[in-house]
Amino acid sequence: MGLISDNDERAYLEEIKYLENWCQENNLLLNVSKTKELIIDCSKKQERHYQPVRISGTTVERVDSFKYLGVHISQDLSWSHHSNSLAKKARQSLYHLRRLRDFRLPSKVLRNFYTCTIESILTGNITVWFGNSTKQDRQVLEWVVHSAEHITRTELPDLQTIYDKRCQTKARRIVKDPTHPNNRLFSLLKSGKHFRSLKIKTERLKRSFFPQAIWALNQGN
Repeated sequence: MGLISDNDERAYLEEIKYLENWCQENNLLLNVSKTKELIIDCSKKQERHYQPVRISGTTVERVDSFKYLGVHISQDLSWSHHSNSLAKKARQSLYHLRRLRDFRLPSKVLRNFYTCTIESILTGNITVWFGNSTKQDRQVLEWVVHSAEHITRTELPDLQTIYDKRCQTKARRIVKDPTHPNNRLFSLLKSGKHFRSLKIKTERLKRSFFPQAIWALNQGN
């Protein structure tokens, strides 16, 4: 990772050169064909043009999105591509849920299958992306949940409720772990039984993990 500041790419390109040299010194070979460049630029100004990155004389492919640890990260940090990918994968499992229903399995078994397969797909790393997903993104995912409710004939937890609980659980773990890099943030914001709100200037930050986690912790107190 490297920062491009004021259209100056030197620091970014130096990071890449450092990585290339480090790999050479440690007898590691970078597979350039599998290496991708993703430039995250949320600026609404005129489109910028960046120099192509070259490693060992080969140009690195520049992509609009990249899947990292199961999460599709887009160059504008929107989550539509990720949401659509999750919904597509989850819809495939709805077929198996229908087949189990056709075999007249109890609702409890159907619900367990949903939780272990479909819900686990829809909520993977949910604290990272759900807060900044759009209404349309969430509707795509909630359609899968509603379809599963119709199949299982049971009420299933909505994604917003799961997200709130996961934020609260993750935040509590950070608060209890003094070795966690973000433990100090919660310690500084602690005021009695509650946490002070962060100073927020953008809607994107407001809907990100830490403000949502602080809200969830205060709701739980």
